[in-house]
Amino acid sequence: MGSRRLPLILPVILLPALIGCSRSDAPSPPPPLSPAALEAVAERPGIGRERLARAVDALFTAPDAAETRAVIVMKDGRIVAERYAPGYHENTRFISWSMAKTVTAVMIGMLVSDGRLRLDETAPVPAWQRPGDPRGEITLRQLLQMRSGLRHVEAEGEPFATDTARMLFLDGRDDTAAYAEAQPLEAEPGARFEYSSATSIILSDLAARALTTSAAPAERRRVVQDYLRTRLFDPIGMTSIVPEFDAAGTLLGGSLMHATARDWARFGEFLRNRGAIKGAQLVPTTWIDFMVRPSPRNPGYGAHVWLNRPQAGDDDVQWPGAPRSTFSMNGHLGQFVAVAPSKGLVVVRLGKTAEGAHAPVRAAMARIIQLYPDKTAQQKDQTP
Repeated sequence: MGSRRLPLILPVILLPALIGCSRSDAPSPPPPLSPAALEAVAERPGIGRERLARAVDALFTAPDAAETRAVIVMKDGRIVAERYAPGYHENTRFISWSMAKTVTAVMIGMLVSDGRLRLDETAPVPAWQRPGDPRGEITLRQLLQMRSGLRHVEAEGEPFATDTARMLFLDGRDDTAAYAEAQPLEAEPGARFEYSSATSIILSDLAARALTTSAAPAERRRVVQDYLRTRLFDPIGMTSIVPEFDAAGTLLGGSLMHATARDWARFGEFLRNRGAIKGAQLVPTTWIDFMVRPSPRNPGYGAHVWLNRPQAGDDDVQWPGAPRSTFSMNGHLGQFVAVAPSKGLVVVRLGKTAEGAHAPVRAAMARIIQLYPDKTAQQKDQTP
């Protein structure tokens, strides 16, 4: 009789072990969010609030995203997430580093629209106008697309031996444009892409020359400040922004502007709206289209804007998994304003992350972009 009951008893004996196995194999629930993480997200952000809160939280808590100081997510012009690290807040001005280049390109677009500069004529740099100087062939378009051909060392080797450091902080600092414009050609104009902060300084000098004939530093500084404030910053609402100038009155338009995270988001929203704000077209839509069009020498770069396409000689993209139309303002040490027009998104991340370690930060930002549906797809779904 005992042998006939054994098959019935065995499953009962094994059941706790089987249950234990199934529990250990099941995925563990995510850890609870901190109050700060959830409070940083609006009640109705357009997707699941907790999903967005976790994606933003990763930028503050993941070791490979350190050190994030501010994050803003703007959806269709509305801030749906805003968070700061301890010691930073909505009134903190954050340094742009190379995000300033995109601001400079918009300023140049306004001057072209005004008829003060011409995109495909040779750049009116006085030092290049001597007969036989091959630099006289460089166009404004080539400068904007980082293919001037001028010799430049941006960041390779010893930091203070680079042209960028010398120009901004050492022997070129009092007249950065003179330093940048004195460099010889190392390639035929237009033939090669080379990222160069000196290029943006040359554009800043051209802007000052287009606005005044005066060489007085105070006057050069005044006319550029007034132009930027009245034509760009005030209409956008960028009341916090403070651009820096050198001793010669040249805007440091490649590196040094300071603004709050909200103001950087406002600038990204202005770009997402193709140069318009509240119905006013501040710069022609065709100029923004030009800025986000791939350069002939680097499909991953436009006109002072980074594009979500493979870089020259590199298969990696800036924003993995985000739409191809995504573009961005990128700055030294991990300053980013990513714009995803097809999703109505602007994502800002400001902080301090070592060069060469930005990929995890960009990937975390891209995951935020991925959370939102594509607006084009939504419109198709709603079509009867």
